Amino acid sequence: MTELMRVDRSAPTLRELTLEKLREAISTGFYRPGDRLVERTLCEQLGVSRTVVREVLRHLETEGLVETIAHQGPIVARLDPEQVQEIYEIRALLESQAARACAELATPGLVKQLRDIRKEIEDAFEKKDFKRVLAYTELFYEAMFAGGHKMMMHQVVKSLNARINQLRAMTIASPGRSVDSNREMNKLLAAIGKKDGDAAAAASYEHVRLTAAIAMATLAEKAAETSS
Repeated sequence: MTELMRVDRSAPTLRELTLEKLREAISTGFYRPGDRLVERTLCEQLGVSRTVVREVLRHLETEGLVETIAHQGPIVARLDPEQVQEIYEIRALLESQAARACAELATPGLVKQLRDIRKEIEDAFEKKDFKRVLAYTELFYEAMFAGGHKMMMHQVVKSLNARINQLRAMTIASPGRSVDSNREMNKLLAAIGKKDGDAAAAASYEHVRLTAAIAMATLAEKAAETSS
């Protein structure tokens, strides 16, 4: 009887798969800020019921990716510059501390893991496979936080992951960003490899600062285009 009552959690549910697909569509820019999310269209595109779509939209609203407008319905949430700035401030503080701890506790195995991930990111940048860049960048930070034993900090960052990836999708596609991003992240990785906590924290902080500047400039450009 106990076995009959046990829930099999090994496979994702239809709702979870739909949530992942729609979150990815927003994070990668398939749906852009301000785009309407029409339930009937989403049902047809995703091949699921309206009930599932509504549940997923409500969940994405809690993540800050979707907002509901009176007399219009759900849309992709617009990126508020003040909120974006705050997200980068949180990232800079937490990631720099994680980078410091990771460097101080680094093992050869962890450094190799981070280098292997970095190779995947560089290859993805070269092939302009931005979806893979996002996936492996998330893996890099997960390994860095774990290596520094800063998993509570990582939980805070993960709570913002949907919006962080939405911003990453915007910044990594900017001209010349692949070269700059690879240089900045390899500087961070080199500091971790040398077990230099101060240098790792500084490299991490600088990377986030530069990324934030690109994001804020891009948002300003889009706002100017909209108003003109």
